[in-house]
Amino acid sequence: MKITIITVGKVKESYFKEAIDEYSKRIKAYTNFNKIELSDEKIIESKPDFIIKNKEAEKILKVVNVDSYKVAMTELGNHFTSSTFAYFIQKLQDKGCSEISFIIGGALGLGDTVINKSDSQIALSKMTLPHQMAQLFLIEQIYRSFKIINHEPYHK
Repeated sequence: MKITIITVGKVKESYFKEAIDEYSKRIKAYTNFNKIELSDEKIIESKPDFIIKNKEAEKILKVVNVDSYKVAMTELGNHFTSSTFAYFIQKLQDKGCSEISFIIGGALGLGDTVINKSDSQIALSKMTLPHQMAQLFLIEQIYRSFKIINHEPYHK
């Protein structure tokens, strides 16, 4: 199975980059893993939020594999524990899913077209997270999921 994370906005802080790179490397021991970072649209007061989100959605839809199982990361999505998230991934693997695409929006979130074309929605927290932190949190949880799936120890 392949896992792809698509994010809107570049990770600028070196401490986030280092942690994301480390967990990405660890995940690759378990599965084919890919990250796609898309440029975000500039937020201008005179430009309505929905226009910015729609432009970012167009970029996402150009790169997401239409055959993948698409997961929109939204604040209104389903909440999982680490164990239930691992079960979610395992269940998709067992069903023969060849790719899961996790999609993280920019500063304004995901556009409706991306959410509507997604197969499911997941919330990382009830709190709003910056996209860099959301990406790191998601990647760590994916790594933790593979440790759980493979019955390997990992600190709790």
